[in-house]
Amino acid sequence: MKVILLERVEGWGALGDVVQVKDGFARNYLLPRSKALRATSSNIKVFEGQRADIEARNAKAREAAGQAGEKLDGTSYILIRQAGESGQLYGSVSGRDVADMVNAEGGKIDRAMVILDKPIKTLGLHPVKVKLHAEVTITVNINIARSQDEAERQARGEDVIASRFEEEARADAEAAADLLEGGAGQQDRFGDED
Repeated sequence: MKVILLERVEGWGALGDVVQVKDGFARNYLLPRSKALRATSSNIKVFEGQRADIEARNAKAREAAGQAGEKLDGTSYILIRQAGESGQLYGSVSGRDVADMVNAEGGKIDRAMVILDKPIKTLGLHPVKVKLHAEVTITVNINIARSQDEAERQARGEDVIASRFEEEARADAEAAADLLEGGAGQQDRFGDED
């Protein structure tokens, strides 16, 4: 189906471009969200007559998104979740979780704006892209931890999973050293205790 784009659509074109897209993409995404019009001769005439208004509206929306993006770009948010010993989350962090967290801190984004290339399933610091407008994308940092203390340690750059394994290994080594030094109940060769 041929459509006229009413805004920039990633991978397809810019405002005013006439492009050939699959019917389902047009019917289910572009047309219902007012991102495009069917490329009929009457729609092309209507678009050309309103082109200046559409471009002005798009520029205003881009400017508003840019101003909102300046406030949010690079901000960090802490999300407390349960996780296993290896740092694997019980569940995953979704776009809705990110949007709810940003909105709770005073931002204003929709979950559809959050772009997750893959689900977040581990503890740590994760950069997440947020598309505020077709031409404005920002990055927010999500610090996923099991506790507030762990989140602060991660924010300082410490790898809490590796440090926990190091602490356990050090404790095991101390316990082994105590046993070798003459731990409880050493026996001589005849079975009598000392």
